[in-house]
Amino acid sequence: MELLGGSKNNMSSIAEIQSELVSEFEIFDDWMSRYEYVIDLGRQLSEFPSEWKTDENKIKGCQSQVWLHMQMQDGKLHIDGTSDAAIVSGLVAIVLRVYSDQTPQDILDAKPDFIKDIGFTDHLSPTRSNGLHSMLRTIYQRAGSYL
Repeated sequence: MELLGGSKNNMSSIAEIQSELVSEFEIFDDWMSRYEYVIDLGRQLSEFPSEWKTDENKIKGCQSQVWLHMQMQDGKLHIDGTSDAAIVSGLVAIVLRVYSDQTPQDILDAKPDFIKDIGFTDHLSPTRSNGLHSMLRTIYQRAGSYL
C-alpha cells in the first residue's frame, strides 16, 4: 500500500499534515486495516544509519527500541527515526511526517490533535501509547532547545 498523502510539501503546515493523516485513516473501516496501514508506513521509513543508534538518540519510555536523530537544517528541525518493532516503526513514520522539517516554533505551537482524531488514544496499547508520547515529548524538548 502506498502513502496516500505522498511526500510532504515543505510548505504544508503541521495542522494541514495532521488533517491529511486523519483523512487517510478515515478510509479504513476497522482497526485491523488501520494497523496494517501503520505497519506499511513504517516499512517506508528511510534507512537509519547504525551510527545514529546511540544512547543520546534513543527514546526513553518506549518498550520497543526507538531512535530519533534530529538536526537543524535551514532553520527547520529535520528528524530521522527508526524502531525495532513494526507498529512502532509506523508510529515513528507518522510522527516524522507531522514534525520533520518544521521550524522549532511551529512544532512548539502545534498540538498533537491527530493522535486523538485518528483514534490512537483509544486503540493503542498502553505501552505503545507511552512510547508515542515519549517520542513527542523528546521532539518538543529538542525543538524548545533550539529557540
